[in-house]
Amino acid sequence: MAHQTHAFHMVDPSPWPLTGAAAAFLLTSGLATWFHFNTTLILLLGLTLTLLTMFQWWRDIVREGTYQGHHTPPVQKGLRYGMILFILSEVFFFIGFFWAFYNASLAPTLEVGECWPPTGITPLNPFEVPLLNTAVLLASGVSVTWAHHSIMEGDRKSTLQALLLTISLGLYFTGLQALEYFEAPFTIADGIYGTTFFVATGFHGLHVIIGSLFLLTCLARQLLHHFTSQHHFGFEAAAWYWHFVDVVWLFLYVSIYWWGS
Repeated sequence: MAHQTHAFHMVDPSPWPLTGAAAAFLLTSGLATWFHFNTTLILLLGLTLTLLTMFQWWRDIVREGTYQGHHTPPVQKGLRYGMILFILSEVFFFIGFFWAFYNASLAPTLEVGECWPPTGITPLNPFEVPLLNTAVLLASGVSVTWAHHSIMEGDRKSTLQALLLTISLGLYFTGLQALEYFEAPFTIADGIYGTTFFVATGFHGLHVIIGSLFLLTCLARQLLHHFTSQHHFGFEAAAWYWHFVDVVWLFLYVSIYWWGS
């Protein structure tokens, strides 16, 4: 390492942005060929390259932050700002879905029977599986906070227990959501109700899966002794993301499941 007189990280040249862009191109092209020609070769190539890029890029960042000492306090501040802006962009992503839902439900048109839920739609009971899912996610928010406090106190055993519990609750939520989709009396093709319901809750479900993988990565890093009480932004970012997912679900439950039914 060359001597430097500042605390910032000058990132080394890396091939992973290029392979990531190629993987994204292959994924979109592969989806198109799968839909139109029922062939999955390009899609599988895209998924493979995506996974390889993810693993190697994250490996390099873990090395930079954990072993090479590049993640100094000013660098960590930049990472925090980046994560905050990313979550803010996700907020606006979901605002679009809520906008579509309220635009359709507050002024139902003639095509949907001038009522909400639309004529012919039997909504899900908000006090059955959706309420259970709400309790599961709120409990996972408590357990991820427990994990955060355990890391700050240097309690390795409690951190591992709390992370395992949070990941288990995330997987349980995903399973319940899949069961709900399987048994729903309407589909994504059932007009504006089906579209807004499945797109909004589906993208939230995708975020739960991503958050679970994020926390699973943190669990692996905790097992490898990567985190200390003062240096654990990788986990902190995962916890922020998980709390964001919790808050979005509360808005989804109140708006689409309870009020919208």
